[in-house]
Amino acid sequence: MDHQQRSLRVGSAVILCALLLRLGAAGAFEPVVGFLSQPNIASFLIYLETGRIVRFSASDGDVFAAFAPESPEPLFKSEEAPDPTEADPLPTFTAEDAADIEIRYNCSLRPDLGALMTRPLTWDLTGSEPTVLILHTHATESYTRSAGESYEESAAFRTLDEGYNMISVGDHLTALLEAGGITVIHDRTLHDYPSYSGSYSHARKAIASWLEQYPSIRLVLDIHRDASGDNDSQMRTQATVNGVSSAQLMLVVGTNASGLDHPNWEENLALALKLQVQLERNAPGICRYINLRSQRFNQDESPGALIVEVGAAGNTHAEALTAVEVLAKGILDLKSGAG
Repeated sequence: MDHQQRSLRVGSAVILCALLLRLGAAGAFEPVVGFLSQPNIASFLIYLETGRIVRFSASDGDVFAAFAPESPEPLFKSEEAPDPTEADPLPTFTAEDAADIEIRYNCSLRPDLGALMTRPLTWDLTGSEPTVLILHTHATESYTRSAGESYEESAAFRTLDEGYNMISVGDHLTALLEAGGITVIHDRTLHDYPSYSGSYSHARKAIASWLEQYPSIRLVLDIHRDASGDNDSQMRTQATVNGVSSAQLMLVVGTNASGLDHPNWEENLALALKLQVQLERNAPGICRYINLRSQRFNQDESPGALIVEVGAAGNTHAEALTAVEVLAKGILDLKSGAG
């Protein structure tokens, strides 16, 4: 008896398919779909295929959505969906944005921040040629140990272990920028070891050498961490990024206030202002003040040169890496310039 019923179901299904194909060929596709969308017909089709008797209620209308001839709802509710081939719009900045930035003036200069904020940023950091140089004048700087971290310190909050000093922070930043289409030179030299007092002189020679070798470099980042306090109580900067504990970032800009030649300092400050705003847009509270200093800090070697203090000695290594991820995002947002 089961075999006979199965044969009848199969035969009926073949005949029905043949009829539907003929109707479809005759241009009656939409009436056919409407016919199949009826609950009693759908139940009958399931019976032909499986032998099971299924009944649908009026509340099961969504079961038949797959049969509907209309197009699905668009993903974008706006009048025009974005063209995936178009480049993202450049970030824009106004003079009013500068009013929200705290500047710590460690020099006598008082520049027009609004005018610098609106100065166009006309660069393109993408491409096969290196456009970013990352280095560490104080490469052996490190952070407060967390549970499970074991490394030898060369001095308090300093280590030659490149898995925990500033080299590791630069490695993380390099990887993130390169993943975003920026070619990076990462100078992993320990410029502060064995002679800490000569670190800026050593770093200056390295910067000049890299710029001579790669004139395509437009951004020079000297990555440090800050320190304040004694061995028992070191300053810890605090921010939260997507629910994760993070260190804060501080941008340090040198000037010509000491009397030494530094023609690029306003360009550097204009960049720092934009980067600070973009960082805060992405992760409010991630930035400390911008520190404007009288010293040059080798930033006269190239326009687009900044010191970035990634947290402080009281922060953990993990908190520093989280902050660097925000830094990378901000740089990538500005990689094609700004309006």
